[in-house]
Amino acid sequence: MAASETEGMAWGGPLSSGSNVSVAVATAIVVADMIGVGVFTSLGFQVKDIPSGFAILALWTVGGIVALCGVFSYSELGAMFPRSSGEYNFLSRAYHPAFGFVAGFVSATVGFAAPVALAAMALEQYGRAIVPNAPPLSLAIGIVWAVSLVQLAGVRHSSIFQLIATVLKVVLITAFLIAGFVIGQGQDVSFAPQVRDIGYVASAPFAIGLVFVMYSFSGWNAATYIIGEMRDADQNLPRALFTGTLIVLVLYVALNAVFLHTAPIDKLAGQIDVARIAGSYIFGETGGRIVGAMICIGLISSVSAMMWIGPRVMMTMGEDIPALRVFARRSTQGAPAYAILFQLTVATLMLFTRSFEAVLDFIQFSLLFCSFFTVLGVIKLRIMRPDLPRPYRAWGYPVTPVIFLLVTLFMMYYLVVDRPLQSFFGALIMVSGLLIYLVFRKRDAGAASSSPRAGRK
Repeated sequence: MAASETEGMAWGGPLSSGSNVSVAVATAIVVADMIGVGVFTSLGFQVKDIPSGFAILALWTVGGIVALCGVFSYSELGAMFPRSSGEYNFLSRAYHPAFGFVAGFVSATVGFAAPVALAAMALEQYGRAIVPNAPPLSLAIGIVWAVSLVQLAGVRHSSIFQLIATVLKVVLITAFLIAGFVIGQGQDVSFAPQVRDIGYVASAPFAIGLVFVMYSFSGWNAATYIIGEMRDADQNLPRALFTGTLIVLVLYVALNAVFLHTAPIDKLAGQIDVARIAGSYIFGETGGRIVGAMICIGLISSVSAMMWIGPRVMMTMGEDIPALRVFARRSTQGAPAYAILFQLTVATLMLFTRSFEAVLDFIQFSLLFCSFFTVLGVIKLRIMRPDLPRPYRAWGYPVTPVIFLLVTLFMMYYLVVDRPLQSFFGALIMVSGLLIYLVFRKRDAGAASSSPRAGRK
């Protein structure tokens, strides 16, 4: 039987139970997972080579459109195969369980723990502007553990917390945007297209800048990791992915417009803390603290989203793989407790050892590789399995999947050329996942053959 024909999953365990997550909460998870520190730090490096308001906004708009192209393809797969765990589920169904395991291995071990650690460390850095005498690592570890306790309390409590934290995040960013346009002193920058912008948009810095913009948009697929917990997933998943990504696209473009509107380009160029600089021009001396508080609250919702969706990969793998079955166990509140504790442990160790920075460099290629083949899987299944039910069909097919594939291929090429060692180690991580899969399969086959029932019909 082909992988795409299996009814439950790669190794035949039960489907994830529960359908308590509304489309609003799923949208909040997408927004929270996407908006981290990237949009508050990237502009300084972009305006060094692209000193144009229109070209900068075009750069972020293009990034959002590419993310939406990915949304359409993931929505089709999610509606076809409504099971939590993202690429682990999709690649298993579109290709082979081995491919799905490789993606799941990367996500379940470090794919979410490393970004959680990075977000927590960034939260601590910005939090020092508010609590300057806090002991080292105390804020970072405290937030990760506190959010994990909320996740352990069950889906209902997680939903309430996630929705409140994300709404507060969006409200604060919106207030910052309004203040920037109303209070901020306008700079000599034009957002209308000019002849010179053609050169900027067609330049190498624009293409390279798109790579880092796409990193800021990563997380648009967040809701696919909790499909099994969503109500009417075949309808609500596409809505959550599209709405969440569109909200972030608008906020990203508006934020960069405010940064350029309120602070001189020469003051922003080459600086990493562009949000603080813009805040100082808007609010004066207290601008740094105001911006720091806004980013801290936003990062709490990001940590919460990743501590929710990450363990669902390990949980689903535990449903399929006997050796990982402990991670499939749920508490009386419906939370995959052992999977949450596993990710919490890995993230905490990374915070203490500072290893998350290196891990993030290593896994970028792997994550892009899995996303590329997931979207390619939509085309493969359209050709080879046109008979499969498709409650949602990717908008703009085949143009939108091809756009996503071309941009992702360019990003992988850039990583191989610019960071060959990190890309090589990223490939090694995937190979190690494949070897572990083969070991598990061999052990499961041996256990099945030695079973007293193995010879009975």
